Amino acid sequence: MAKAHSIYICQACEARFPRWLGQCPACGQWNTLEEALARPEQRQARQVRTASAITMRMLGELKEQAVPRLRSSIGEWDRVLGDGIVPGSVVLVGGDPGVGKSTLVMQAADAIATDRLVLYVSGEESLAQVGLRARRLGLRPNGMHLAAETDLNVIISSAESERPAVLVVDSIQSVYDPALEAAPGSVTQLRECTFRLHEVAKRCDVAVVLIGHVTKEGVLAGPKLLEHMVDAVLYLEGERLQAYRLLRSVKNRYGATSEVGVFEMLQEGMREVSNPSAAFLADRVGGGAGSVIVVTVEGTRPMLAEIQALVTRTALSIPRRMTSGVDFNRVVLLAAVLSKRGGVPMHDFDIHVNVVGGLRIEEPAADLGTALAMLSSFRDAPVDPETVAIGEVGLAGELRGVGQMELRLREAAKLGFRRAIVPSRVNESIGFQAGIEIIRAATVREAAVRAGVQ
Repeated sequence: MAKAHSIYICQACEARFPRWLGQCPACGQWNTLEEALARPEQRQARQVRTASAITMRMLGELKEQAVPRLRSSIGEWDRVLGDGIVPGSVVLVGGDPGVGKSTLVMQAADAIATDRLVLYVSGEESLAQVGLRARRLGLRPNGMHLAAETDLNVIISSAESERPAVLVVDSIQSVYDPALEAAPGSVTQLRECTFRLHEVAKRCDVAVVLIGHVTKEGVLAGPKLLEHMVDAVLYLEGERLQAYRLLRSVKNRYGATSEVGVFEMLQEGMREVSNPSAAFLADRVGGGAGSVIVVTVEGTRPMLAEIQALVTRTALSIPRRMTSGVDFNRVVLLAAVLSKRGGVPMHDFDIHVNVVGGLRIEEPAADLGTALAMLSSFRDAPVDPETVAIGEVGLAGELRGVGQMELRLREAAKLGFRRAIVPSRVNESIGFQAGIEIIRAATVREAAVRAGVQ
């Protein structure tokens, strides 16, 4: 029998090396190599299937079958997953510590357990601790089955014998395979445990929901390792001190990606927010300088958000740029465009930009709203509170069109907004159909004049 020996595996790209290195030669990341044991006898024990064992069929021979989804009573959860969990799929739920991952998954599991068998395995808490949370959330006493276990073999044996509709593992970093000498949570354990649970899901038609931790860099521990092995990846985002949480789909083989569900964290658990636009704008004070409403699209859902900007003259040699909810580099770029094309000396002012409600906007459709908010604060002139701004700003100061414009305008009109400042290429008939007045502008300076902040 071959003797096990130590190897070093990169936590970022999974490259293997015979000795430790400060920088991974494959991906260039620093301090990502961790020690693990290579066991040649385990690799040799795997059976090798020959090509003759593969069953091949033509695409036309495959009949279309309707797969019944495992739906819960939580509409936002089902929406992000594409109308429910697909039986036999593996779903990974990640998020910062304390953001509410276990709370949300436990509520969804209890809702599915009304007519299905659900097994919830906790590897980080005892049964007494899990029971305390379940009673606080008001879950049904005879709902899902609970277990406290970290041994992968015991978990798989229970899943094969009980055949639950959904198996929840909280969390995957706490589960270990006794056959491996690596520590729980290491790359070796994560890969092997996820692979074996994936096999059980496909073989037994059991939907597996894995809860994963997020590292200090803001990615799932063992990032690309786990994301490539599962069928769907969901991120629960939000600040711990804020009430709203966003469940974002970044990968889904059975539904739309970039879908978003909105929840509110309460004492009794997560409550879904059916109208997030109204919730984000509930405390808005109209007529304030530096405030502009933008319409962003997350997946297939349009949402209105308030962007606030504060521009003040700096007392430092280098002005500060601080952002929350928008990309920092994008704000720096917009400040440079306004200085060069808008005739505003932003290089002499501190700029603070914030998206109200904890929402994070990543698409460029919010460029125009961010620029107008900065100009509004600089001029101390408020933008009309019944006006929204939609458009991308180019380096030449021109306004560029964005997708799904009619969908955005309809959402704004539904919430009572009467005007929309958009790029000049947008057809006025779209605004007529959406029930909102269109104000077209070719450049950011022209948009500022139309908004009354130039």
